[in-house]
Amino acid sequence: MSAEAATLIPPVEHHRGHRDVTGGWLRPAVFGAMDGLVSNFALISGVVGGGASSSIVVVTGLAGLAAGAFSMAAGEYTSVASQTELMRAEIDVERSELARNPEGELAELTALYRTRGLDEKTADAVARQLSAQPELAWRVHVREELGVDPDDLPSPFVAAGSSFTAFALGAIIPVLPFMLGADGLLIAAIVSVLGLLGAGAAVAKLTARPWWRGALRQLTLGGVAAAATFGIGGLVGAGLS
Repeated sequence: MSAEAATLIPPVEHHRGHRDVTGGWLRPAVFGAMDGLVSNFALISGVVGGGASSSIVVVTGLAGLAAGAFSMAAGEYTSVASQTELMRAEIDVERSELARNPEGELAELTALYRTRGLDEKTADAVARQLSAQPELAWRVHVREELGVDPDDLPSPFVAAGSSFTAFALGAIIPVLPFMLGADGLLIAAIVSVLGLLGAGAAVAKLTARPWWRGALRQLTLGGVAAAATFGIGGLVGAGLS
């Protein structure tokens, strides 16, 4: 091939692969880490505000970690399992309708492709070609009508495991200073602030947002929760003394 001809051939465009956004782990992991850090720091702040000793703070913090982690895991498992069961039930309905009324489902798929911009002839041809393969047909109907990928349903075990681990990692951060001998809230507050900033920045980076925005947002939310709980703890402690 001549150099002149080679210059007429457009260069091959290489596309970056997309990240997995449907694995079912990101939301419970992010929620678990943030909830663990914020709720346990707020819990410790309330206990310290009430005048508790360091040993009581440690016991309270570890109890909050265990209770929260197991609660989050159980809640995520139940939630995702219920969602997946509902999806499977709707998939079974779609498969039954396809077997019972193939012509009606063909017309429905044709109409759907018309709404996507295909002309009538092309939409009918595409729908008929897809409907000719039963195993492909019901998958196409499920994806197009329900917006669900039947081969990539969320796993309740992944959601529960992600939530449990992330909550525990977040919740241990404000407890560590007291486990290492701290007797005031200052060091725990500094460590928790750094944890909030780091977690917020990491999530923002993962979702392709400015890191500082995510960091400040999480710091603001966590700070408000901790301050409110500290104040309530102080009021309750004063009332009981």
